[in-house]
Amino acid sequence: MHRLTTVLLATCLPFAALAQDPASEATRAAQAEIAKRLPLDDPRDEANVLRGKLAEIPGGVILDRNGKTVWDRRPYAFLDAKAAPDTVNPSLWRQARLNAVHGLFEVVPGKIWQVRGYDISVMTIIRGKTGWIVVDPLLSEEAAAASWKLFADTVEAKSGKLPVKAVIFSHSHSDHFGGVGGIVTPEQVAKEKIRIIAPHGFSEEATSENVLAGTAMGRRALYMFGSILPPGPAGQVDTGLGPKLSSGTIGYMEPTETVGEKGGTLTIDGLAFDFLDAGGTEAPSEFVFYIPAYKALHTTEVVTHTLHNVLTLRGAQVRDALHWSQVIDATLLKWGGKAEVAMASHHWPTWGTGEVSALLTSQRDIYRYVHDRTLFLANKGATLHELADATSEAPGQGQDFGARGYYGTVNHDMKAVYQRYFGWWDGNPANFNPLPPEQSAPRYVALAGGADKLLAAGKAAIAAGDYRWAAELLNRLVFAEPANKEARAALASAYDQMGYQAESGAWRNYYLAAAATLRGTAVESLSGNGQSRSFVSAIPTRVFFDALATRFDAAKGAALKGTFQFVLPDSKETVAIVVGGGVEVPRYGVTDAAPTATVTLDRKTLDDVMLGQAAFPALMQSGAIRIEGDRMAFLSWFALHPPQDPRFNVVVP
Repeated sequence: MHRLTTVLLATCLPFAALAQDPASEATRAAQAEIAKRLPLDDPRDEANVLRGKLAEIPGGVILDRNGKTVWDRRPYAFLDAKAAPDTVNPSLWRQARLNAVHGLFEVVPGKIWQVRGYDISVMTIIRGKTGWIVVDPLLSEEAAAASWKLFADTVEAKSGKLPVKAVIFSHSHSDHFGGVGGIVTPEQVAKEKIRIIAPHGFSEEATSENVLAGTAMGRRALYMFGSILPPGPAGQVDTGLGPKLSSGTIGYMEPTETVGEKGGTLTIDGLAFDFLDAGGTEAPSEFVFYIPAYKALHTTEVVTHTLHNVLTLRGAQVRDALHWSQVIDATLLKWGGKAEVAMASHHWPTWGTGEVSALLTSQRDIYRYVHDRTLFLANKGATLHELADATSEAPGQGQDFGARGYYGTVNHDMKAVYQRYFGWWDGNPANFNPLPPEQSAPRYVALAGGADKLLAAGKAAIAAGDYRWAAELLNRLVFAEPANKEARAALASAYDQMGYQAESGAWRNYYLAAAATLRGTAVESLSGNGQSRSFVSAIPTRVFFDALATRFDAAKGAALKGTFQFVLPDSKETVAIVVGGGVEVPRYGVTDAAPTATVTLDRKTLDDVMLGQAAFPALMQSGAIRIEGDRMAFLSWFALHPPQDPRFNVVVP
């Protein structure tokens, strides 16, 4: 099985690396225009970012038990400069500098703290009657453990050591629960009766997200998060949502209880929490909550200091922008004018009842605008690209940095809304079944009069600062002639400038990572996030076999027929896989009367395979897998599931 989060793999290209371009005159002009238009010196966000800082991890360096680096902010010292370089959008530079502040912060004196800047996400610690309540323990166990140590060394050293009484998972994305093993162990949870609280549907969504499409999503995530870029003014500076992903171990713990669809109040360690369901907004399983005693609102990832993704560049199911706006409005109606502080699972808090209400109002309006403006234009006949291109900015974005497109953008969020309602097609029959790029590209080159003429046209577009048109032209040439060094270099130059100008961290990363791939300068590494056994063992067995079915080579297996029965004694599960007609259909909980072959193995053995700690051939030889019936038929069928290579090309054929 694949890893579910970023795996740092880059393709080595067969030619010498080419130098990255400086910012062009057109890019410098674009940076100056946005700097002039926005109040970049507004001090309020910086004041909130620094407010209540108590301590920090020296250098922002976190190592695992073997001394491997999990987190290191030292290469990002270039962000200390207040003025943005020409190679970074000044608005994104401002956001990156705010996200770069790391440490332990007191949010409500003596009651609530946050640890920020040691992962893409934020961990919150709340004082209960007798102990601590931890919210969203980051992505990796190592980052969470180091963050907890910072808290313990700073706060517990003065107030006294207290037990962890509860852990809250705000939603089903792994950067909000994967580090739980760095805070508490399963043995502690059982012995000390620590409550693990999550929204309804959490277990299913948290453990199966990205499993089926994980290889492709992981590959695209390399570009979106800039993981194949070195940090620097011309490289990775931020994601917009947070600095970057930590690279440790992702764990999992099953919730001991969930909050239902109607939300409601729970008393956690003597403290009342009021929950509002937010499932189907930023995550399929999510809630927001309010603590009346502290007048504190936690908006999880529903409200942060950026416009979020309605559809992420890495890929996911399209989110519901209308519902998202409605949930924020319900939050505003319920707690607006009451909450004195709003904090989230990313970024920094907002203090003051008026400021909290203004934050909620602005965030509600940006998602509503994206939704309604899309349909307004679509119902006038505008297609996916037309409606997005006609809408450069929402009205409220000029006044509120928190609504700007540092992660999601109005452009690609409107396209996502269009996709949610109308699908991938714009209604034009010429676009219903177009030729694939590899087939159409040579014809475009021929139509242009040959590679030299198309290359000249692309370079002319670059010289004119028309980078989108240059990229469209030169991408055709690269797909027609992948080994054309001049074409690749010119396309990389266009991507450089588009990346430099991007306000979205995700857009910047994707453009610059694409340029690095074209030049052969993408950072190669086999390191990254790996799932712990606790995470892998929590993946439902049916999801494993559904994922296995996606790897079935239908072309080679079209004539194969049979039923392969799997029996998992330790989990008391059975799966009958019916194969025929180029597909395989897993039937869960079914025992076939006359299977072609019966395979008996423990679910734990399957976990070993998913973790890469065992392989089927060796397990068969050792007797850990027992096969009855037509052994050769099983082996022939199993051979039709080749491993997925996450290093497939993205920006070249």
